[in-house]
Amino acid sequence: MDVQFFVNGEERTFGGDQRTPLLDVLRGDFRLTGTKSVCRGGFCGACTVLIDGEPVPSCQRPVGLLEGAEITTIEGMAPVGELNLVQQAFLDHDVVQCGMCFPGMVITLTHFLGSNPMPGRAEIKEALAGNMCRCTGYERIVDAVLSICPTEQAEDQPPVPEVSER
Repeated sequence: MDVQFFVNGEERTFGGDQRTPLLDVLRGDFRLTGTKSVCRGGFCGACTVLIDGEPVPSCQRPVGLLEGAEITTIEGMAPVGELNLVQQAFLDHDVVQCGMCFPGMVITLTHFLGSNPMPGRAEIKEALAGNMCRCTGYERIVDAVLSICPTEQAEDQPPVPEVSER
């Protein structure tokens, strides 16, 4: 029995074993190799995709459960040839090392910022709890995320004066 769903806005059909993990279908059948296969146990976060708008480890989701689902992979996070805000911040802050964990981190953090656009350091670290990286320090990742978050000036503080050029 075929399973039909949408991947990055495009209708797709899978006619194989419905127990096949979505990760294998994305990488093997659809050639969307941005989703990384690392632990295959659902705890490293490298294979995270959005399924109906929620971050899910694709190695743990059988494709047979996805009839009609909307799936967004790292390839669908921005138009071809462009980067989304999180991807650009990672590039600007030089946080990418080997690259295995970053697709999952970008998806997780993009989703997180959609519901919490002004997080603190601790909240960003908590959001990343399901994404493991063995190459880099998390501080640069947190700094990159903070760089794209709007800041709010406390109402009880006077505005910062503008510096005039002489």
